[in-house]
Amino acid sequence: MLKAFRDILEAHGCEVYEAENGEEALIKYAEVKPDIVLMDILMPRLDGISATKRILQDDPSAKIIVISAVGKSGLEKECLIAGARQFIVKPFKIKELISSINSLAKE
Repeated sequence: MLKAFRDILEAHGCEVYEAENGEEALIKYAEVKPDIVLMDILMPRLDGISATKRILQDDPSAKIIVISAVGKSGLEKECLIAGARQFIVKPFKIKELISSINSLAKE
């Protein structure tokens, strides 16, 4: 799944860095300081909500889009309270993801 995301995002001009789990995401963020983070909720070793909170503790200006297979409104609210800028439910249309990335990039 990561490869498919990478290929699509790179085809749209994005530079992509990957992390296999939440702890690795924290390390990668500190190294790269990407413009936008796509964060999955369900990750090993540290879930996406916790990783989002920790990234934002270190960098309050971080722009994070949370992606989840679970579309519960309570989960979306929790992510937004944690500091995520947007919440996208899988499956989604690539146009929706690219639109979200572009709108955050303009902020």
